[in-house]
Amino acid sequence: MKYVVLVSHGTFAPGLKSVLAMLAGGEREDVISVGLEDGMSADTFAENFRNAISGIKSEDEIILLGDIIGGSPMTNALEQISKKGLEEQTVVFGGMNLAMALTATLMKDDVDTELLKDSLISEAKNAIKEFVLDSGADDEEDEI
Repeated sequence: MKYVVLVSHGTFAPGLKSVLAMLAGGEREDVISVGLEDGMSADTFAENFRNAISGIKSEDEIILLGDIIGGSPMTNALEQISKKGLEEQTVVFGGMNLAMALTATLMKDDVDTELLKDSLISEAKNAIKEFVLDSGADDEEDEI
C-alpha cells in the first residue's frame, strides 16, 4: 500500500487530512497525519509519529508531505522512518498545500513514482496564484 503521511507544526496536518476526507472520499486509512502542537516536545511528537506509522510495512511506500523543509516535524518524522528502515521507499516534499496533498492522495496508486513526484510539484506550484477581484468599475462606465 502507498501512504500519504502529513506532518506539520500545529494542527495544519490534521486539518488537511480532514479536508482530504471531504474531497477524496471519507476517512482513508492510507492518509496519516501528525502535528507538532504548541508546547509538545519533540520526543512526544516522535512517539506520536511512531505510533501513527506503526501499521506501515516494509513492502509499503510513503509519500511524506511536510509544512516546512527542515522543520522539526519533518526531521523527526524522517528519523522515525529511518529507524523503521523505511527510508528507501519514502519520497519527501516540503511546502505542502491542499493541491499537493489531494494530488498525492488521488494519484498515488495510478502512476509511477517519478510521474507522481513531477505531478506533486506541478500541482503545488500551479495552486499558488494571486486572485484579483474585478471591482466592476469599468463595467459601470461602459453602461453610461
